[in-house]
Amino acid sequence: MDMTVTPHPALNDPLQRALIEAIQGGLPLVARPYAAIAERLGVSEREVIRSIQTLLEQGVIKRLGVVVRHYELGYDANAMVVWDIPDARIGEIGRRLGGVPYVTLCYRRPRQLPQWPYNLFTMIHGRDRAEVLARVDELVCSVGLEAVAHQVLFSRRRFKQRGACYSAAAGMPGDPASSGASR
Repeated sequence: MDMTVTPHPALNDPLQRALIEAIQGGLPLVARPYAAIAERLGVSEREVIRSIQTLLEQGVIKRLGVVVRHYELGYDANAMVVWDIPDARIGEIGRRLGGVPYVTLCYRRPRQLPQWPYNLFTMIHGRDRAEVLARVDELVCSVGLEAVAHQVLFSRRRFKQRGACYSAAAGMPGDPASSGASR
């Protein structure tokens, strides 16, 4: 199957391509990361910020976010808590759970009956398992989930965490030589 991908017009701009390459590995950990990138690219800080905003608006970059490396911060216990929330209440419960500061992810997935009755997934990090379990108990009580089936699934392995990567060697997104997919 031959796949032809049309490059995004923004990627014809050498500055936009250089900017994507500069930020794909993460922003510099300095007080003014955009200024550091600007200096490296030979443009103004304002131009870097404006260019990132343009890339976001055009959909070249889907979002700019943080990948937190929990283990490096001392959070050794990480658990996905899966919940069997009644469908009529999933929006309300999801918003409430997602608004709790220590819930780092909260999303809905379809049940896979009969083996998997869970439809809401939340991620909780803690310094140890006891802390995570205490937080789960707190959620159950504070949100009124005493009658809701759930499981706490602790991580056993850590996989590499990273954001989107557009390899210069493989081509930029949209290049015919590239599938355009992020790894």
